[in-house]
Amino acid sequence: MTRMTLRLAATLGAVTVLPALAQADVPAVVTGTPVVQSLVAQVMGDLGAPDVLLDKGADPHSFQLRPSQARSLQNADLVFWIGPELTPWLDRAIDTLGSATAISLLHADGTIQQQFATPELVPDEDAHDHDAEHGDEAHDHEDHDHDHDAAHAEHEHADEHGEEHHHHSGLDPHAWLNPDNAEIWLDIIAKDLSEQDPENAQTYAANAKAAIARLKELDADLANQLAPAKDKPFVVFHAAYGYLAQHYGLEIAGSVNAGDAATSGAAHLQELHDAFAAGHITCAFPEAQHDPKQIQILLDGTDVKLGGALDPSGSSLNYGPDLYATLMSDLADKLSDCLVAE
Repeated sequence: MTRMTLRLAATLGAVTVLPALAQADVPAVVTGTPVVQSLVAQVMGDLGAPDVLLDKGADPHSFQLRPSQARSLQNADLVFWIGPELTPWLDRAIDTLGSATAISLLHADGTIQQQFATPELVPDEDAHDHDAEHGDEAHDHEDHDHDHDAAHAEHEHADEHGEEHHHHSGLDPHAWLNPDNAEIWLDIIAKDLSEQDPENAQTYAANAKAAIARLKELDADLANQLAPAKDKPFVVFHAAYGYLAQHYGLEIAGSVNAGDAATSGAAHLQELHDAFAAGHITCAFPEAQHDPKQIQILLDGTDVKLGGALDPSGSSLNYGPDLYATLMSDLADKLSDCLVAE
């Protein structure tokens, strides 16, 4: 167990979740990914356990529902998910199977959004020109009625071309890696649960308040831990860490692959190897669920350190209310261990 996780476990263990008041009326809740399930579980507390569709160890970007999971979705009263940008398979399932109220947290009121960025270390003139032309466009999502029609239409268009929906341009869906978003979502989750189950509204609100207090403490600890890692460029497996880097002031120099479902061409890989050989990069990080050999080969003959495998989705961790804190602590530990260690 990591040092940060040990501190968080002690903190979490000291918190008493308010007891259930009306078990019979608690809504059936389904979540798309383990991070969302963790946040919802903290708000529900002892009132109920939200289901999670993504299997342990699975890739959130490309997943296929089993019949039992489809039935769970059909029987749900509430579905909390990130949005079609992360899980297009769930977007299709909600439209086909679901009669529940579906809450896309990425598009909920107050969510801090950012676009995928093109790192400067590995220059790509076409991509840079495109970003300069379109980087200032606003992407406002102000409907808290959980309408995702526009995003759905965009992904239907991608379906027609046989594309997976995880690209290096457009809205970055990995918004949970900014703890400010997790705080916003805890309140949203409590409010939506309360609308479905008003008898337990006080409990949901109290649980959310306690979870937010723990989250603020976690965020402060992570900021202190990662402060020495600032200005130390690193490379990641795929473009999933922009929110984390922005929030904590970290410097991502590039990614091996633009997206989880994308593969890089020889020219990009050569650019990365040249950057590694030039000595401008401190560490490179592989990723859970993916073979580290591609990064290991790129590092061959260079002084760049190989970091621990990162897991931005948390699908390799133990599912449950503690997963979000464990995920963030694990990322911070692995980043600081490589970037800060002498």
